[in-house]
Amino acid sequence: MTAQELVRRYPSLYHMAELGSWPSIQRHGLLSTTALLDLFEIKGEQRFRVESRWRARSETINHPLYGKGVVRDQKPMPEHELQKCLDGVTPQEWYEFLNGKCFFWATQDRLLRMLQAWAYRNRSHCVLTVDTGGLVEKHAKRIALCSFNSGFAYDQRKRGLDSFRPLKEYQSPWVAEVAVDYSVPDVAVHTLKVEEWGKDKRIRVIWERDR
Repeated sequence: MTAQELVRRYPSLYHMAELGSWPSIQRHGLLSTTALLDLFEIKGEQRFRVESRWRARSETINHPLYGKGVVRDQKPMPEHELQKCLDGVTPQEWYEFLNGKCFFWATQDRLLRMLQAWAYRNRSHCVLTVDTGGLVEKHAKRIALCSFNSGFAYDQRKRGLDSFRPLKEYQSPWVAEVAVDYSVPDVAVHTLKVEEWGKDKRIRVIWERDR
């Protein structure tokens, strides 16, 4: 798939974040779990628990300068289910692999499925709508695509490190996830609007780019 084709087929991308996180995202960029742990200087047992093991619930981390951060849960990816569908990779390697990426849904339908999922439907979330063209122009070399929800283990779809392919090597007729390695420091530049969503409803606009 070419960058031009990705932009044409998916002109906007969607990221679901913790409610209240937009000011931090504006300041630090969109950070993967690994990048956030680096910023907050989290090491040792706490880091291993957050980055290399299943997060059944969101984890709050703290830093004397940056304050409080939240690493979101991975409820749909328990280790006992992952073990049934991983191909050539261990659960620890898969958690660390995904934790090193920033994820965007390629379609609003995918976003809505996530918002209405059993693990997330009973609370509000911050949703960023991002311009695909700007993101790809600046970060194409660090972008990889996946044709399914890589963080949902219950479907038993086989998955491994090659489930994500660089743009030029991507052959699937559709895209589910757009992943950027490590961080998107300038994500605010590419963000079109930020909204609070609950289930399938927009609750309010948090921020919107001037037209």
